[in-house]
Amino acid sequence: MLTVDFDRLGLRPGERVLDMGCGAGRHAFEMYKRGADVVAFDQDADELATVREWFAAMRDSGEVPAGAEADTKEGDALALPFADGEFDRIVAAEVLEHVPADIQAIAELVRVLRPGGTMAVSVPRWFPEIVNWKLSDEYHDVEGGHIRIYTEEELTDKVTKAGLRFTGKDYAHGLHSPYWWIKCAVGVTNDDHPLAKAYHRLLVWEIVENPRALQLAGRVLDPLIGKSMVLYFEKPPAEPAEA
Repeated sequence: MLTVDFDRLGLRPGERVLDMGCGAGRHAFEMYKRGADVVAFDQDADELATVREWFAAMRDSGEVPAGAEADTKEGDALALPFADGEFDRIVAAEVLEHVPADIQAIAELVRVLRPGGTMAVSVPRWFPEIVNWKLSDEYHDVEGGHIRIYTEEELTDKVTKAGLRFTGKDYAHGLHSPYWWIKCAVGVTNDDHPLAKAYHRLLVWEIVENPRALQLAGRVLDPLIGKSMVLYFEKPPAEPAEA
């Protein structure tokens, strides 16, 4: 299930794109299908190995356009192993809430984005997330877990101060917030609770079948209680050189 709107990001075939903190690769796979030159970046070697396998499977099954390329890179978000201005588009989905030095990570993302390029940053939305934290310490107080709750104003301020221009926002996964409220209330690891099991079946139905009824429900709930907040930014074009 995608969080980022790639049409809004402006992604075009042949562009070089970075999925920073790619995790299991959901956004990297979609960008690859759209014909981009994708780099899936993460610090988890095991997840990257699985992403590489999926990239190969997608190539072998003919799911990607001719000329599209995909690779993985392991490393540290605070010291990205890429050149200045290397990427046309960047996605950082559900990453910054895990990073203690988020300002340094943002600066690195801005550095490797080309002038005129665009970036989408998604994090858990303030209201759904604060409900989770109030209901359960177990939800966030784990190694590698969420260490902060962003407001829209805070995240926008940090990214714009790093040099990008804010271009818009969106919300996603409105059906997912109640699931996590249930999980936090009954126990994050209590997957056998009847309410958690029932709601999980609903989400599986949404992901696998995406029926019209749930599409409509999502459109209503996303602006109200969407679990993810997505902010879009652009790097100002380079100033023309003086004659």
